[in-house]
Amino acid sequence: MPKVNSAQQALDMILDHVNPCDSDGDDVVLQMSSDSEVSSDEETSLPPVKRGRVETHTGPVEKAKDGTVWCEEQVGRPFNQSPVEPYATDGEPTALVRRTVSSRLQSFLCFITLDMLRTVQEWTVQHGRRTSNCISSYNPGRHITIDEQRFPSKTRCCFLQYIATKPDKFAIKFWVACDLKSKYVCNVIPYLGKDPSRPSGERLSENVVMKLMEPFMDKGRTVTTDNFFTSLSLAQRLLNRKTTLLGTVNKIRRELPGSAKQAMNRQEFSTQVFSTSGVTLTVYAPKRRKTVCILSSMHSVVETEDTRKKKPNTVTDYNSMKCGVDVMDQMVREYSVRSGTRRWPVAVFYNMIDMAALNAYVLYQACTGVQERRVDFLVELASELAQSHLGAKKVNKENLLRQQPPTPDQGKRATCQVNCRCKRNHATVRCVDCYRYTCGKCRKEVAWQCQVCSDNAGQNH
Repeated sequence: MPKVNSAQQALDMILDHVNPCDSDGDDVVLQMSSDSEVSSDEETSLPPVKRGRVETHTGPVEKAKDGTVWCEEQVGRPFNQSPVEPYATDGEPTALVRRTVSSRLQSFLCFITLDMLRTVQEWTVQHGRRTSNCISSYNPGRHITIDEQRFPSKTRCCFLQYIATKPDKFAIKFWVACDLKSKYVCNVIPYLGKDPSRPSGERLSENVVMKLMEPFMDKGRTVTTDNFFTSLSLAQRLLNRKTTLLGTVNKIRRELPGSAKQAMNRQEFSTQVFSTSGVTLTVYAPKRRKTVCILSSMHSVVETEDTRKKKPNTVTDYNSMKCGVDVMDQMVREYSVRSGTRRWPVAVFYNMIDMAALNAYVLYQACTGVQERRVDFLVELASELAQSHLGAKKVNKENLLRQQPPTPDQGKRATCQVNCRCKRNHATVRCVDCYRYTCGKCRKEVAWQCQVCSDNAGQNH
């Protein structure tokens, strides 16, 4: 008959490191005997310990043509991903610029110097690529918009674009990164056709976004793009640099699931959500037989509004963030220095002047705290630029005069350059102050003075 032990005896055996197999050879059976005395604490059973449950996805899984696995998620349910810490502050000038900028002219000269203005004919595409001043003068906020800007022009160049459906059919294209709140132009790249430096196999859209955002990576910023730029590979590349992406995605992309491309059987104002590797895909139907696909890496949960249209938060956020470059282009065209020209470097220079004036307006308000209309700022800026140009022109003229000989050549006479009392008299003597040729009518006689009095007068002055 097997040996019967009470619970207390079995527990003592385990604590004393007794191997049950070393007993009399019989099996050890843990059984409560009827005559064993068990305290009330032992009679109360301990509650079961809750173990941590790993949350697994239970929804349907769908694979795209390129092999990307998408998991369909419920609307309003948080996703199992670690969000990127967002950029905390709004756009503001750098510390160096804030200390130096105190006038409209100084804010404009942060981008285009007077030497550039004097040598317009020497500007080339290499100068157009230099946007380091825009990057070093301003720290953009959390949200940055990337889009194209078309500058109307009919100049003769190999990279001029013609699009019949656009209002301006002939134009030069620029890729622009713009701060959403202040409309400050953070970075700009002209489109010059095929870029030989672009790696083979890399999309043009991804290459442009990575170049424009390179100075602003690893800060938790968010990039808003349209369906030309947005792709799953771009979202993952930006996510590796602590930068999130929000934008519409073209439904012909191979990485999208097949059900996201179908719009026939969807109800109006319905929302479907997919997720994969930290990126969410929202398919919203604003009308029957029409869907909008929003790719986002900044949203950890997709929720719908409590309205009739039931818009998801990804759609509303995109609608409020997509207008940065478009509003900037509208502001630039409202007050422009553009003029008719057949030389494409001059046309590019006109666009750079307009962008620099807009950036100067943003910097001047942020550094000085002065709030004024943009048209008033541009008028005062033009006046200051004209004064500085006229002052520099006057200095150059005086330098040229001093380089001339003090007296004309033998047997020759110069023309009077003062002309305050004469019309065109001849002269042979220069003024000691302005160094201009002065005739007898335009000169002033100085009283005779001894050397001592002259020295005393000089010391008094």
